[in-house]
Amino acid sequence: MDAIRTENLTKKYQLGWRRGRLLALDQLNLRVREGEVYGLLGPNGSGKSTTLKLILGLVSASAGEAWLFDVPCRKVESRLHVGFLPENPYFYKYLSGAETLEFYGKLCRMRGAPLAKRIDELLELVGLTQARERRLAGYSKGMLQRIGLAAALIHDPKLVLLDEPTAGVDPIGSRDIRDLIVRLKGMGKTVLLSSHLLAQVQDVCDRIGVLNVGKMILEGDVNTLISDQKRLSITVQDLPDAGRAQVEAAVRAAGGSVVTVEHPQTTLEALFLQAVKQDPRGKKIHD
Repeated sequence: MDAIRTENLTKKYQLGWRRGRLLALDQLNLRVREGEVYGLLGPNGSGKSTTLKLILGLVSASAGEAWLFDVPCRKVESRLHVGFLPENPYFYKYLSGAETLEFYGKLCRMRGAPLAKRIDELLELVGLTQARERRLAGYSKGMLQRIGLAAALIHDPKLVLLDEPTAGVDPIGSRDIRDLIVRLKGMGKTVLLSSHLLAQVQDVCDRIGVLNVGKMILEGDVNTLISDQKRLSITVQDLPDAGRAQVEAAVRAAGGSVVTVEHPQTTLEALFLQAVKQDPRGKKIHD
């Protein structure tokens, strides 16, 4: 079963009197499999946030359809097993970390000992056990993101949507959140991650999709996409210096053996920039 599935999902925003409409998302066909970490990439205004809002039912689609675990997103019950961390989450700063999780747990109809146990588990998971009684007003940006992630996990969702989870977080906090995402995958959770930190996405995501001007322009397995298909790397052993400039057939003739023949990898950042630059619809924006 797909955790997320969309078919020709489209969103147009009315710009105002006689200003026409903005095509924010153009016939998106997206599939996120259960148990994988999927990275949704794109420049500002590409449609990433619109996609998340449509999936969560926060805005209505102009055309097309979306499903969560085969339940249409327009139905409230589709979101029973979904956790969401927005890019700029709002918290009651006078509450402590534990009180914040208790508040969100009660919103999810959790009570008593099960809720108390869940709060302890999540504070341990996100590394905030020692700060459980500290007010959120005294939390750093990284700590706020981690308590936000814990709040998104309070009801043990099967699917977690993360919108720029490391925005404004220092390198140490960013690494901690990256490690948390890896742990979520190990727990069997499905994660849809929207981020502009391409190195982080490359480290944690199984597959990625690149949006530009509302259109999916590139999608696939991360390792396959970042393999440089235009070059080959040949690793040999026991090869004399005289045979180094020769091709594979000559390597064997020179007394060496070919250990591996593979495509060296580029970086996700280079792949992303190339895809966006080559998309003709975005040239006026990115040139």
